[in-house]
Amino acid sequence: MEKFYKKIILLSFIGIPIGFVVGIIDTIFGKTLIRIGEIRDEHIFYFLPFLAIIGVLIIFVYKKFGSNSIKGMSLVFEVAQDKEEKIPLRLIPFVIVSTWLTHLFGGSAGREGVAVQVGATFSDWLSTKINFKCDKKTFLIIGMASGFAGLFQTPIAAILFAVEVLIAGAIHYSVLIPTVAGAFTASATSHFLGLEKFSFNINSNISIDFNILFKIIFIGIIFGLVGSLFTFLLKNTKQFLANKIENPIKRIFFVGIFLSIILLILHSGRYCGLGTNLIDASFNNKSIYTYDFILKLLLTVITLSAGFQGGEVTPLFAIGASLGVILAPIFDLPIELVASLGYISVFGSATNTFLAPIFIGGEVFGYQNMPYYFIVMAFAYAFNFNKSIYSLQENSKLQI
Repeated sequence: MEKFYKKIILLSFIGIPIGFVVGIIDTIFGKTLIRIGEIRDEHIFYFLPFLAIIGVLIIFVYKKFGSNSIKGMSLVFEVAQDKEEKIPLRLIPFVIVSTWLTHLFGGSAGREGVAVQVGATFSDWLSTKINFKCDKKTFLIIGMASGFAGLFQTPIAAILFAVEVLIAGAIHYSVLIPTVAGAFTASATSHFLGLEKFSFNINSNISIDFNILFKIIFIGIIFGLVGSLFTFLLKNTKQFLANKIENPIKRIFFVGIFLSIILLILHSGRYCGLGTNLIDASFNNKSIYTYDFILKLLLTVITLSAGFQGGEVTPLFAIGASLGVILAPIFDLPIELVASLGYISVFGSATNTFLAPIFIGGEVFGYQNMPYYFIVMAFAYAFNFNKSIYSLQENSKLQI
């Protein structure tokens, strides 16, 4: 027992520099990505037509110099499952620069996957440089939490995401304290360096009675199905495109041309990038169209399936929030509340995580709404059909 606590204390001290370094990288990545989005939006007709060409460049460089870095999140899971020995350090610049290029030229993608990969890669590299024997997953979890926390500045949600995402239905409690050290350090570092955090305080002023409970349950089921739809389409679209166009360079080129045309036709780039424009519109009484959520869903799926780089989480936030705006008047509930429910639960459904999205709700929208977040996530999680955007996620759910 004494040996165990010594390990925990040492790991906690190691988690601090992991969080510090990852927080700095997240800040550089995140600030640059925000500026890139602004430049793209100001000059959309100069960049979007060249999406296919930049896609070819991304795939060519990965194939020529990237080794197995192109696996991205799948490589993180493979190392955690001892299917691969290590994550090459080169993954960090490759995934960051390719994601910047994807966003600059208009691809519909996220950023969370990049931050989590950066954190996992750095912590995995550090584990090979120090003489400290422990389960490889321990360092990966600390790094993943640090990456998520540094980018979104939601350290509690980041901790819970990292400890529950590798194996759905199981939480690695033994690594919580070192993960706390890494995540809070990363979050504090990026905040100190001026990286923006999205937050919006929601005071719903409604009490949970049978009528409200029924509505939130029904909404949770809808959001769960939408998250599951995203997962289903992402998996099957990747397989379909790989079967139809086996050469990855040709695949990203032809799909990139299609995306350029569609993204320009559909409101001149409204669905490019992260989707933060839809999130902003959802919480600030701006125009949200009834089809925003489904178009953002489809275009994100196509972008990522073609081979462009980025994450899924911020687009999932945008899909859920914009759908929430549409559902709110149907169920006669406050728009901001339902948008926040969608924001967290479509993400939770698609990633097959339960606790992390609840605490994202608390850290982003205020802890006064936690009962609503818990209820909506219980049903969104139950109706995602146990699927995840992370194809190698293991499962330990209780069979009933």
